Amino acid sequence: MLRPSKKMLFAIEAVLDIAYHAGGEPVQSREITRRQGIPRRYLEQTLQQLVRSGILMGVRGPRGGYRLARERRRISVGEIVRVVRAMETAEDPYQDVPASELGKSVIRPMWTELSDEIMNQLDAITVDDLCMRSYKAGIPSEAHQKLDFII
Repeated sequence: MLRPSKKMLFAIEAVLDIAYHAGGEPVQSREITRRQGIPRRYLEQTLQQLVRSGILMGVRGPRGGYRLARERRRISVGEIVRVVRAMETAEDPYQDVPASELGKSVIRPMWTELSDEIMNQLDAITVDDLCMRSYKAGIPSEAHQKLDFII
């Protein structure tokens, strides 16, 4: 868990992209691919899993795409990470790996504790927090271009 997979990073980037660039309109996967450079083969599969898990909502139709299923302050990075980890490994990766007594009694419990601490920290970071970091970093949002204030 100390080194995130490509799929995990892509999933977090995709959810952040949708939150940061949506502007009230669904975000199409090709827009995410264009902005983030995420290969579509990773993206579509991951987006569908995020829809099934209740993080995203799919919108059908010619102007369809994806939007957040909840407010961005109610979605944590930890939640996204858990969805991707479930996609990547259905079982405990250490279950069938042989280990010494030191490995079973000391190293693996230590690793589990570290993973739990990291997940607690990721649970404390919301998509809204990442959007604020993006804004403070001066990254322009395409959401402003999509807003229409005509009455």
